[in-house]
Amino acid sequence: MPAALVGLVFCTVATLVGTQLKGVNPALLFTNFPALFIVLLGAAGATIASFEFTATTNVIKAIVRTLTAKGIEDAPDKIATLVEFARKARGEGLLALESEMAGLEDPFMKRGLQLAIDGSDPDAVAQVMKTDIKAMKARHKVSADWCMTFGIFAPTFGIIGAVVGLIAALGKLDQPEKLGKGIAAAFVATFLGVWLANGVMLPLANRMKRASAEEAQVREMIMEGVLAIQGGQNPRVIEETLLSYLSPAQAQEIREKSP
Repeated sequence: MPAALVGLVFCTVATLVGTQLKGVNPALLFTNFPALFIVLLGAAGATIASFEFTATTNVIKAIVRTLTAKGIEDAPDKIATLVEFARKARGEGLLALESEMAGLEDPFMKRGLQLAIDGSDPDAVAQVMKTDIKAMKARHKVSADWCMTFGIFAPTFGIIGAVVGLIAALGKLDQPEKLGKGIAAAFVATFLGVWLANGVMLPLANRMKRASAEEAQVREMIMEGVLAIQGGQNPRVIEETLLSYLSPAQAQEIREKSP
């Protein structure tokens, strides 16, 4: 299970158990529909107004991608593929890789290798791949900024919800038996806004930034491998270069398995 999902579950459980230990029924915090309405829709509306509409329509996909991303974990398999291609290209020529393109699942690696096979200038191949990485970072930043902005607005709308609740409670001063419950209910909105921001949206934004950095690192590794293959470098040298992107433990494990 990805760390992001584990952290969000841990945060939720800690909040629910903590409220229970304090003698507060957790269900009361998440079934106050007026407070939920103000905080969720208010923060969402303010966030939607802050971005182009396409950013909002793409954010759900970005969240799912972030929660399921493997990041650097896929790097060893990609290194193995690049080293295998390097051996084949060194023995049979770069054009021999043409037959491998159909079965290659990584579109970024496939694009770079295809450009190399087509005889493109190495500088041009590098430029195309760098531009791809730059564009990817820009797309990811928009989604991360969307979640960060939601996290900034949520506590503010929690305060708005609390103010509305207090206005409603103070309107019942002639009914003292209802005053306490009314004031308690008013602060549920503040809780929801702060919890939603710090327990969900801001961690998601941070995880998106980290996942984007990891994906960019893997793509930079792939780019270096593709350019090394195009340059006809020794497969062993290529492998050692690419292993520097991994942790020492991962790199050592691959070296021990390498023929």
